[in-house]
Amino acid sequence: MARLSGKIALVTGGASVPGLGSATAQRFAEEGAKVWLTDRDLAGAEKVAEGIRAAGGQARALLHDVTNEAQWDEVFAAIEAEDGKLDVLVNNAGIAVLRPIAEMTTADWNLQNSVNLDSVFQGTKRAVVLMRKTGTKGSIINISSVAGLIGVPACGAYAAAKGGVRLFSKTIAVETAKDGIRVNSVHPGMILTNIQGVAQEDNAANYDATLALVPMGYMGDPLDIANMNLFLASDESRYVTGTELVVDGGMTAL
Repeated sequence: MARLSGKIALVTGGASVPGLGSATAQRFAEEGAKVWLTDRDLAGAEKVAEGIRAAGGQARALLHDVTNEAQWDEVFAAIEAEDGKLDVLVNNAGIAVLRPIAEMTTADWNLQNSVNLDSVFQGTKRAVVLMRKTGTKGSIINISSVAGLIGVPACGAYAAAKGGVRLFSKTIAVETAKDGIRVNSVHPGMILTNIQGVAQEDNAANYDATLALVPMGYMGDPLDIANMNLFLASDESRYVTGTELVVDGGMTAL
């Protein structure tokens, strides 16, 4: 199949394996997109890109610290120079530092919001400007979390950022609807990624309690999120904007 044939996609945070970004980049490439995947771990991003190319797909890797505004400019300049447009942006890069409020530092708070929320603003703004410039009816997919919808222990800073992603996405969806630019947020539950491994080590007691709240009883796979992102990136979701799509094994249904 070629559900994304001819589309140019940017996926941030694409180096981690297993990870949502790498799985999304691979899935997009399988469906015909040329994928730009970025990460502060350039070697890791290039390894993912090499795997995509070896499988017959198109992929480029770039160094990208999403907290660095100048690097955002460099990434978008490279995409525009080489491909002339951007059809899909997946603001995926994220970090989880889980602390109960009494143990949370200002540095913990600021880091969460810088990586998980401020970067979404930086990417979305540039994508909107470029899509409007080229007349592209594009799709912006902002990765939030179930922690952006419900209370999860030890996730105060993380939840504040991810909740911000949800409402930011709705607002920009309204602003860009007449341009044909769609903006949605995706809310993963407990997905088996490297970041979940860190979270488990960081806050084991609360982590186990949270997993026990998943009705399906197990963690999802990055492919589950990649497939949702694929739907939003494709023309199949042409009338979907300003909403949140939840992939959580029933966790938020309780």
